[in-house]
Amino acid sequence: MPTVWRVGPYRFFFYSNEGTEPPHIHIQEGRNLAKFWLDPVSLAVSKHFRAHELSRGERLIADHQKQLLEEWNAFFNA
Repeated sequence: MPTVWRVGPYRFFFYSNEGTEPPHIHIQEGRNLAKFWLDPVSLAVSKHFRAHELSRGERLIADHQKQLLEEWNAFFNA
């Protein structure tokens, strides 16, 4: 599970066995987990995050979408 980025308490990462799925990023903060699609940026699934935390995560991802897509493509050789 390579960590791509950290912002405050949030860790952004990929699962290394998910390269066959469309580009996405996972966010973890404690027991909270979420998965966001990267193109277009949208929530796929969430566990335990509150709505305002998901909104913040989505904004962070949207603001760094290009970088996160580049990281995805580099990691999965896409």
